[in-house]
Amino acid sequence: MKAKSILVVLVTLIIGFVLGMLTSAQIRYHRLKPVRVFFSEERFRDGFYKTIQPDEQQKEKIDLVLNKFAKINSELQNNFRKELDTNMKEFRKELDLNLTKEQLARLKEMDDRRQEMIRQNRKNRQNDTLNSRDERRHFPGRRLEPERTPPFPDHDTTRLPDNK
Repeated sequence: MKAKSILVVLVTLIIGFVLGMLTSAQIRYHRLKPVRVFFSEERFRDGFYKTIQPDEQQKEKIDLVLNKFAKINSELQNNFRKELDTNMKEFRKELDLNLTKEQLARLKEMDDRRQEMIRQNRKNRQNDTLNSRDERRHFPGRRLEPERTPPFPDHDTTRLPDNK
């Protein structure tokens, strides 16, 4: 009898834990979804068009404003990514001088996993872009530009033991 009640309590806790994780993930997804609007020029435009739903007279004026700020935001993000990548390369150069071969190997594995995640993210982004192209039909007369994917250059791994 005692084992049965312990099992019921454990199952209840596990179910609560799983439901809590799922709920938390949904809340985060819905809170961060509006932020995604600013990650590319195309999403920047689409997000505002969906929100404000302008008429034909407004579209011409709004297009000028959106084009101006979409370009500014895109350049800002690209500059940030380039600076971040430069800083990370410098960090790794200095850090690698102080690590053992085993630690370097673990870092290389981590870099490989990160690169695979980036590849998967790009695939998902391309699928998302294809889906948003279907939505473009709702905004005729809008000038379309292809989505630009930010550059994510690979880490320089020539200094690792495997590549020497």
